[in-house]
Amino acid sequence: MRTDHIYSRVVVEYAEIPQLVLYIMRLDRFLSETTGMSRKEATRTLHRSEVSVNGDVVKKGAAHVPDGAEVVWNGVRLQLLGPTYLMFHKPVGCICANDDPNHMTVFSYLDLPNPDKFHTVGRLDLETSGLLLVTNDGQWSHRITSPKHGCTKVYRAQLADPVSEADVAAFAKGLQLRGDPKLTEPAELVIVGEKEALVKVNEGRYHQVRRMFAAVGNKVLELHREQVGELSLGELEPGEFRALTDAEIALF
Repeated sequence: MRTDHIYSRVVVEYAEIPQLVLYIMRLDRFLSETTGMSRKEATRTLHRSEVSVNGDVVKKGAAHVPDGAEVVWNGVRLQLLGPTYLMFHKPVGCICANDDPNHMTVFSYLDLPNPDKFHTVGRLDLETSGLLLVTNDGQWSHRITSPKHGCTKVYRAQLADPVSEADVAAFAKGLQLRGDPKLTEPAELVIVGEKEALVKVNEGRYHQVRRMFAAVGNKVLELHREQVGELSLGELEPGEFRALTDAEIALF
């Protein structure tokens, strides 16, 4: 899926003067924001006559980019991304990092411009698949990950041993995880099959679901996150992503 479907918005504050030409920012900063190059690299790029604005080559970094202008660098049109919100179906074997020498990362699949400005909303470990949110809006992601907001995450677990009603009661009471002095918050465990269960948690501790099952003497063989809050993964295939709608963004 390509980034031209990414939900983006540029917010520009300006005086309400009729027919006023709006400017987004200086051209050198625009290059830095859209490509990840430093200001010095942007200046050298401009001096090499590699950048045009609305068809005209511009060499001065102090030049301001008009709202809606077409900025092209070496034949590639640059787009300034505003607040961006994505849903990604993380496959097994992919890690939640911007860069890794040994594994595919989330951003290897997303192919975002300037990926260092984006982050995953929470993390899924290497062997866990499912719904992962990605954004460049820190306040929005904090509302999802902060325990005080109680955002429920739903996981489907395939287990080595049968799940019992005693496990259901233990999850509801709170569990003592190894190496963690504080009990987990009450969680809902729903038995789906003999060795399959749904787990609904409001926290995001390190490897929490796997450690919770370990605390009751079981082992997770496969783990998949199906839902975050009221947002579910839907029909996205592993490795695919899409932009969230306005209504989905407003859920958090």
